[in-house]
Amino acid sequence: MANATTPTYELLAADIKNLGVECVFGLISDDTAQLITALDSMGVQFYNARHENNAITMAEGYAAASGRLGIAIIGRGPATANGIHGATYAQRAGSKVLLIFGHGAIAPAAANGIGPDRKSFDALPVLLGAGIRTFMAYASSSARDTLMRAVAATQQGTAALLLPTNVQLGRVDPSATEPAPVVEAAYTPAPAREGSIQAAVSILENCRKPLILAGVGAYQAGARDAIIRLADQLGAALATTMKAKDMFSGHPFDCGIVGSFSNAGGRRLIEQADCILAIGAALNQQTTSYGTALPPGIPLIHVDNARDHIGRWYHADVAVVGDAGVVVEQLLSALPARAAQDMPLRCEENARWLADFDMADDFQAMNTPRTMDHRSLGLELDRLLPANRNLVWDNGNMMVALPYISVPGPAHLKSASDFASIGMAFGTAMGFAVGSPQCTTVLLLGDGSFLMTMSELETVAREGIPLVVVVMNDCAYGAEVHFLRERDMPVQLTEFPDIDYAPVAEAFGFEAATVRTLEELRDLAPLLADPQGPVFLDCKVNSSVVAPFLLENAEFARKRG
Repeated sequence: MANATTPTYELLAADIKNLGVECVFGLISDDTAQLITALDSMGVQFYNARHENNAITMAEGYAAASGRLGIAIIGRGPATANGIHGATYAQRAGSKVLLIFGHGAIAPAAANGIGPDRKSFDALPVLLGAGIRTFMAYASSSARDTLMRAVAATQQGTAALLLPTNVQLGRVDPSATEPAPVVEAAYTPAPAREGSIQAAVSILENCRKPLILAGVGAYQAGARDAIIRLADQLGAALATTMKAKDMFSGHPFDCGIVGSFSNAGGRRLIEQADCILAIGAALNQQTTSYGTALPPGIPLIHVDNARDHIGRWYHADVAVVGDAGVVVEQLLSALPARAAQDMPLRCEENARWLADFDMADDFQAMNTPRTMDHRSLGLELDRLLPANRNLVWDNGNMMVALPYISVPGPAHLKSASDFASIGMAFGTAMGFAVGSPQCTTVLLLGDGSFLMTMSELETVAREGIPLVVVVMNDCAYGAEVHFLRERDMPVQLTEFPDIDYAPVAEAFGFEAATVRTLEELRDLAPLLADPQGPVFLDCKVNSSVVAPFLLENAEFARKRG
């Protein structure tokens, strides 16, 4: 008696569910519809986006927020081509994401057959060219094993699986094709070599005003508390990169962000430093403000668990390769505690300066009768929004507001600018909200980004995703406005009409408002303090306000000629 067979797509759906996957994201297409429907019938919730890029960024945002596998399923050909932008962003972001694409049938073309196949698209070299580990299921009999190999590859970041239509529809014996389970790669926190620890210790012992600069790598290694103990033992000031924002919030010697998003309060101590201990930080151009944010000529110790990350963007005098948490414990053991008089950065004057510093004094507000300064808007949102919140942001000039909106810690932050493009944050924020439902997720984006992804207003409402959308609307492509102004060129092509988007959001089921002044924003305090559904704010901002990193970009370009 012949063994019973089952369509491959049903077995693939069951394998995905058996991984513990509770939800997937995507945009349904004829060549993935049966797989998606099978998943849905098995109880795996499907979030259906309105554009393939946003479906992929939803999966990335979910993975970033939850730490679980994020899966996006989209179709072949034009659907795959539509999603290449989002796929490249997901790969750059480094989250644990599996992209499942439909693909044309793997079969020789019949002579004089019906055609052409208008969806034909050779996705494999395109995805590989984007740096994405990509797997093709060439046969029904091996498709389940290929799925598991693709899932295993996501432990290193984004991976893709191409599923030809005939492979999905082929019938196979479930027992004979049972795949081997995915083995999670074991991570063993590695100590640094004793020689590098001693080199770091010799520098730290001879410095009186150390600054510890922590990146998101340090936070992900669970090193926060150990870093604070080390700072207190050395009398060091504490600071972070943008992605590790608010990691040391509440510490009396927290200087905030270093570089393009720094504040005048923290810079006072940063500029006094005579040594920098950078832990889990990339030290890119925004962290260093193209090399101008850190005191010149002082020694820098760079700690990272990947050797090729050290000195990649900024010089390092001592390289310490090891797990951040373990390395900090090694330094704690090797360095004696200092007396109070040997901690000049921890003096009463500096403590009082940081305690009394008000972020509202960090800038000269440029509010007008019909627009707000992005930074003033940020401070007001910081006061009005629930304290337990996530912040997801897009790319562009609107990022000038980021330092003025606090979060409980780096786990509540998500940048969607890893591909240096606008338009990635809406999908990312939707996925982040699904992955972190216990917090209010706030999406911050510009009007240019919003117009690229406005269709996802319907997805938020239909899927019941809790989200507060804040459009910082300068009626322009703000970054390009300032790019041209810095070069004394006309800006008309970057400016657009002042359109009110709040009624559009209302039509999709949002509580929405157009906000032109801080007083109008304060009137919305009850709504923002406890959002009960999707909220949309069209905040009109002054286009004359320019983000410091854009000025730094322009200055660097001038110096390079």
